[in-house]
Amino acid sequence: MNKAKNQLADQLNTLDVIIEVLDARIPISSRNPMIDQIIGDKPHIIVLNKSDLADSAQSKKWVADFKQRNQFVLSLDAQHHTNIDQLRRNIKRADQMRATKLEERGARHPVSHVAFVGIPNCGKSTLINRLVGSKRAQVGNKPGVTKGQTWMKAAKSSDNIQVLDTPGILWPKFESQTVGYKLAALGAIRDDVFNADDVALFVIEFLKKHYANFLLRFSRLSETDFTNLSNPDFLLAMTAKYGMKDDYERFSLFFLQQLRKGRLGRIDLDLEVDGN
Repeated sequence: MNKAKNQLADQLNTLDVIIEVLDARIPISSRNPMIDQIIGDKPHIIVLNKSDLADSAQSKKWVADFKQRNQFVLSLDAQHHTNIDQLRRNIKRADQMRATKLEERGARHPVSHVAFVGIPNCGKSTLINRLVGSKRAQVGNKPGVTKGQTWMKAAKSSDNIQVLDTPGILWPKFESQTVGYKLAALGAIRDDVFNADDVALFVIEFLKKHYANFLLRFSRLSETDFTNLSNPDFLLAMTAKYGMKDDYERFSLFFLQQLRKGRLGRIDLDLEVDGN
């Protein structure tokens, strides 16, 4: 992660626009607090990706909130090509001042050099592939697939956009354990470096409070069980209900995978009521 941060800093002078890709389900928790320091005053676009998996009402609130601080903000779903053209327009708008100055000096069709940055597994590479029109960037449903920096050209020649894919960057210390749980729950941290049952219990507690109907439907348990069982007992009851007997560790990982795929419903783990 430190190497990826230094590589981005080394490239900064060659870049015209930074696109920060956030997970729409955790738009605050997936914001690397080091990014603003690294990129300085470079034109900056914020993308809330995976919007198809997020709570749409919450996403609208987050977009409005970010727009109070940043001119270029959009919500999109790279997996299904949603709002890719709007991203192209935002890149041109963000780089318009520099491009205009170059054109005044005689340059024809200045190229915008753009870097995509964000935490692991937030969908950067999928988004880049949509923009460049091919599967150039490595994609995987786990963190750490992109290993190095790669330059690519946008599919539309009229765009005059060169794209830099960068490895996901996590910061060395989370400001709270809650942020770590949220990142782990949605796959920004490798599954082999945390206890899946601890994260599953965190998610169960959160869903009981904010998305109870989604959890009850997924659990296949009764409302009485939902109300009366402690969270650990509720996890064990779901484990048995899904045919995994008492293998709660296996079920916990399955539960988190289903959450990430949207099988529980469109859920945000960052809510305004959280205060973070």
